[in-house]
Amino acid sequence: MDKSNETKEIILRTALEMIKQEGFEKITIRKIAVRSNTNVSLVNYYFGTKDKLISEVIRIMLSGFQDSFDVLDDLSLPPERRLKLFLLHYVRGVEQYPEMLSRIIMMGAGLFASQQEYGEFMRSIGFDKVKNLLKELTNEQDQELLMMMVMQIFGAVFMPALMRPALEAGAGVEMKPAERQIDLLLERYLFNH
Repeated sequence: MDKSNETKEIILRTALEMIKQEGFEKITIRKIAVRSNTNVSLVNYYFGTKDKLISEVIRIMLSGFQDSFDVLDDLSLPPERRLKLFLLHYVRGVEQYPEMLSRIIMMGAGLFASQQEYGEFMRSIGFDKVKNLLKELTNEQDQELLMMMVMQIFGAVFMPALMRPALEAGAGVEMKPAERQIDLLLERYLFNH
């Protein structure tokens, strides 16, 4: 990696860590420059504005979620296994950034460009891949019901991952590992033949 790409990477990693720790609102270009051992001019050169830098950080984070969908295309695996692997990969991404993702969700209409791109990916590819897998598993044909099933699965798996910090620290709830939660969901509700 050349020096300029290395510097850009350092700035991105630093911004990601700072956003995880402090939130979007509290970071500044100056703080990022100090913590990344660069300067404000370099941060501005690579990213232009704080919003563009944050959007790039979110794009990197969300691209990991897009990669999760690749397992759904692996037809060498049985559909139950593909669904479980997809959910595990996706939830592990959620577990890496629960507070950050909660903030992104809470922003609602104040979307960064990278969130809009991810939303478009989900509309055009992501949801269809999951719906097709559920159709394969359940023989359900109704697209509306399949979409409701997708939302129920996402909610059942990802809400506990997003809520883990608050539930464990604030409410004293002992959370089971994500894989156990996914197994329970699949055993009880989807594959209960």
